[in-house]
Amino acid sequence: MRQSVVVIGAGLGGLFTGAFLAKEGFRVTLLEKNASIGGGLQTFQRFGETFDTGMHVVGGMYPGGNVRKICNYLGIFDRLKLRDVDDDCTDSMYFAEDKKCYSVARGKEGFALSLSSFFPHESDNLRRYVDALFDLTDKVDLFNLRPSNGQLSLFTGSDDFLLSAEDFIAKYIGDEKLRSVLAFMNPLYGGRKGQTPAYIHAIISSLYIKGTSRFVDGSSHMADLLAEVITSHGGEVLTNEPVEWIEVNDRKVDGVRTKSGRQFIADYYISAIHPCTMFHLMDEGALPRAYRNRLNSIPNAHSAFSLFIKLKPKCFPYINHSEYYMTRYEDVWNFSRADKPWPLGFLFMTPPSSNQGEFSSKALVTAPMPFEMVSKWESTKVGRRGDDYVRWKQEKACQLLQLIEDIHPGFEACIDSMNTASPLTIRDYYGAKDGTICGFSKDCHNIALSQVPVVTKIRNLLLTGQNNNLHGICGVPLTAIQTCEAILGNNYLINKINAWNEG
Repeated sequence: MRQSVVVIGAGLGGLFTGAFLAKEGFRVTLLEKNASIGGGLQTFQRFGETFDTGMHVVGGMYPGGNVRKICNYLGIFDRLKLRDVDDDCTDSMYFAEDKKCYSVARGKEGFALSLSSFFPHESDNLRRYVDALFDLTDKVDLFNLRPSNGQLSLFTGSDDFLLSAEDFIAKYIGDEKLRSVLAFMNPLYGGRKGQTPAYIHAIISSLYIKGTSRFVDGSSHMADLLAEVITSHGGEVLTNEPVEWIEVNDRKVDGVRTKSGRQFIADYYISAIHPCTMFHLMDEGALPRAYRNRLNSIPNAHSAFSLFIKLKPKCFPYINHSEYYMTRYEDVWNFSRADKPWPLGFLFMTPPSSNQGEFSSKALVTAPMPFEMVSKWESTKVGRRGDDYVRWKQEKACQLLQLIEDIHPGFEACIDSMNTASPLTIRDYYGAKDGTICGFSKDCHNIALSQVPVVTKIRNLLLTGQNNNLHGICGVPLTAIQTCEAILGNNYLINKINAWNEG
């Protein structure tokens, strides 16, 4: 008989994990608490526009890219609606401290040459840095979809692996301003001063140096395609079915119950939600206290405050790359610190639509924010947070809009309507502890604590998602592979994915 799997949470991790197992013949049931699936892939409608909630920039979709290979294997790549960013400017970075704007081009050579034009005295060092970046990434088997011993292969003998990202950059680059410029992607992976491991910086940076894309008309269609893989193989994707209890006896899950009272029984159970959120769904003695304490002690990466803006027709140009605004060079590592003034920076972008023309119809602004900034309202519920919370959100929105005027004078006059979201929105919508957008924070001084195995102390319960090993559009599918291979066998999926793409 076909083995069965219940997946808790239909975010990116749950969908990829469910799709892999459904394709392998498992009876898959995904249980999602929200009305729509996708997690960070979800979109919402406001003011007649479709807005992405979290997945704005996509890496690994270039020819030969790891995410592209995975999507090819699942049969969804050709139906994804993607638009590549401009090759000559994939990202721009503005530093308010000296009103300097930098930009980078695609590819190893383009990236190094771009920044060499601003820092000619660091030209040779930039090439050495980029080479070291890619050399570090090449050593991670999972990232390269290479068969391995089943581990993430962090301990490769490279001296650079266990450096902090900050020290890794400083090892090759002397100019302090250039060091900060090279760390401009910190908001994407929760980079922390002296803590974030070099391998995290290397994986994310090299992924986007090779080329990035954007979803056209929103990211939710990728979630729909992954759900279609599951249902086409006989599985179910159920929404509005929040799991309220996981029954565990003698270190084995015997079933889960949803809020509607439905019971689901399977051979395997996979949690695609934040592990600390999962703890509240089971008896306190279901897992060893040491295991609970260990995961509860891991700090989470920062959250974010976002603006979703509808623009007036033919008022603001479409910009085919991401723009990063930084206040001070030294604070590029401090986005997670609550003792620093907010905002330290933000990501600004204009998402593409079908038949995208010269002008944009909407804009997104995402500013990293520590959860402590909203802790006074953490016990409140959506729509019942009080007038002071509404005023606070308006104040934060005004702060961001004032800064946007630095890079786009007259921007406020182009706004038709605007919606905001805070770390509380992210916490409640995604079920993410502290509203984290990058999952557990990684620490180069405690790699063992930073790596959460996909297997648990419960025999038939596995984990998947951004809190295990790697996060984002690249890291989550790779973690899903590890989760599935804990059932299917080491390198089983890796070999299948490679064979499919080579055939």
